[in-house]
Amino acid sequence: MSGFARTIQRSEDLVDPVSRYLDMIVAASEQMRDVLETLSVAVRIEGGRYDPVLGEIDTLEAARMAAESVEGARAEGSGETIETDVDFLQRSLAALALSAHRHGGVPEVTLSVDGRDIAIAPIGESAAVIVGEDMKDLGAAVAVRVLRARGGSVEVDGDALRVKL
Repeated sequence: MSGFARTIQRSEDLVDPVSRYLDMIVAASEQMRDVLETLSVAVRIEGGRYDPVLGEIDTLEAARMAAESVEGARAEGSGETIETDVDFLQRSLAALALSAHRHGGVPEVTLSVDGRDIAIAPIGESAAVIVGEDMKDLGAAVAVRVLRARGGSVEVDGDALRVKL
């Protein structure tokens, strides 16, 4: 559906409200694609079939890319190059930061990187949601599963979420 809507968008003779409706269709299609990809990864992890394509990325770069996709988030520190599922590392960090921002009621979230360790803080009162104990945020719940499936850990430490890759 997204491809078809994008093809129509390229038409030069669109007028409002048609162009606005197409923008909404494209955005909704992309959101649906992201949800389906997230569910697919969760199913593969739960079924023991998670076999990601690995690549190298610096952990600070991954945190910066995640922070750029979340309003009110920033990344700082010093990274380390690791081999991982690059796309889902960035998506997982973004989902955790977004969950802290959205469910913790905090206006700004910082991803502090120290090599393979990343602290996401503050998390406010969102700890149960972020780690998937309270299933209000699919993205965060799957993020925790992805990070653990890759051999990492995710733990609540006071007002911070500690991610070890």
